[in-house]
Amino acid sequence: MSAYLSLAAMLGLAVGGVLLAYLLHRRTAVAPGAVASLPFLSGWRPAEHALSRYEARYYPMTLLFLAFDVEMLYMYPWATVVASIGTSAIVEMFVLLGVLMTGVLWAWREGALRWT
Repeated sequence: MSAYLSLAAMLGLAVGGVLLAYLLHRRTAVAPGAVASLPFLSGWRPAEHALSRYEARYYPMTLLFLAFDVEMLYMYPWATVVASIGTSAIVEMFVLLGVLMTGVLWAWREGALRWT
């Protein structure tokens, strides 16, 4: 019975937290009107759409950066335990590097590394 009671308490806390956040938002939000619908930069109308400034060639480079960033995310903790685990840790890291290298080779084939 105590398991159901703790589950009901956690559910009540979660629903209460969501309700409290919603009520806090409704209480402090700016009402949609003339002030909220004005342009941001000193009242000037924007000359172009916000997304038109970014060229599509930045997105593949961003994805490659994220691939290498994820690699580093796994390599730092791996470096601290590789001596204690042994050969299986080395094999697993090379499998991860192989998967990431496959992605880099695919991006290279698709022309993501060509800047112009």
